[in-house]
Amino acid sequence: MTSKPEASGNAHMSTHDFFYDLPPHLIAQTPIEPRDHSRLLCADRRTGALTHAHFYNLCDFLRPGDTLIVNDSRVLPARLYGKKADTGAGIEFLLLEQEGDKQWEILVKPGKKARKGARFIFGDGLLQATIVDVLEDGNRIAQFECEGSIYPVLEQIGQMPLPPYITEKLTDKERYQTIYAKPVGSAAAPTAGLHFTDELMGRLKKMKVDIGFITLHVGLGTFRPVKARDITEHHMHSEHYFLPAETADLIRRTKERGGRVIAVGTTSCRTLESVATLYGEIRPCEGYTDIFIYPGYTFKVLDGLITNFHLPESTLIMLVSAFLGYDNTMAAYREAVREQYRFFSFGDAMLII
Repeated sequence: MTSKPEASGNAHMSTHDFFYDLPPHLIAQTPIEPRDHSRLLCADRRTGALTHAHFYNLCDFLRPGDTLIVNDSRVLPARLYGKKADTGAGIEFLLLEQEGDKQWEILVKPGKKARKGARFIFGDGLLQATIVDVLEDGNRIAQFECEGSIYPVLEQIGQMPLPPYITEKLTDKERYQTIYAKPVGSAAAPTAGLHFTDELMGRLKKMKVDIGFITLHVGLGTFRPVKARDITEHHMHSEHYFLPAETADLIRRTKERGGRVIAVGTTSCRTLESVATLYGEIRPCEGYTDIFIYPGYTFKVLDGLITNFHLPESTLIMLVSAFLGYDNTMAAYREAVREQYRFFSFGDAMLII
């Protein structure tokens, strides 16, 4: 079953309302070690009060009976560097979405080399590709050829599709994966989950905080800027989600016992709120969501949110503003800048509760 619930919101907010000044040196270029040593800014939804901590302090802010919902999607090493078969000229592919058996929609740089029928070689011939179609938006459809499944080959020769604001090379591909990542399908990491370690997960379980899993495959549309002046005119990209029965049951039991449901990341949040919007309750299902959450939206499931610090004027800071309140959010971001927090994918975290 597929679904595309829509969100309501405040019709009078402009994109520029979500701008804030960010010095470039605060954009984290490398992940922190160990994972849970990133900082944690805790924000009180009711008062806007802020507390400075570290991610390893997370248990101090949670209660027995709470449930964390995490996104277990695994990032595909979707960036390929190769050469044109006939000329040897360099080429870069970015795999966006699987269209069929070894057939993918891709972004190509430089595009002029990738006309219909052009052939390319990657990893000394481990993988080959032929352009079978050129789409209206400039994306291509490529038919790949390799021995067996394409996924092990991508793990071997593909690079992580890091966001454009990260210019440092990633030495360990696993640092752009959560420790619980399983089904492959994301073009970007659900970054709020990058802060968890096995040791921290153990402490959460020991204090009777439950962990539930959903899957939402993050698309590159996550990074698409909002170009509309009025935020209500922005159209969200669609992403595939799966909410299993055991997670639906866990959320229901958590609510019944008075526990809090805390989404780890905007992707977990969007999945839960999409399902509740569509069905009026949380139930096992899968589908597609293009829900756009911004101030004025009434949350149906969430009691808390763990998230990183997001780009100015992005749909993600709009979602945070819907949950924490616009004034509280902008004040929290100003405080994070003042206190030299690290921003974006490899940056620090925020707990809103």
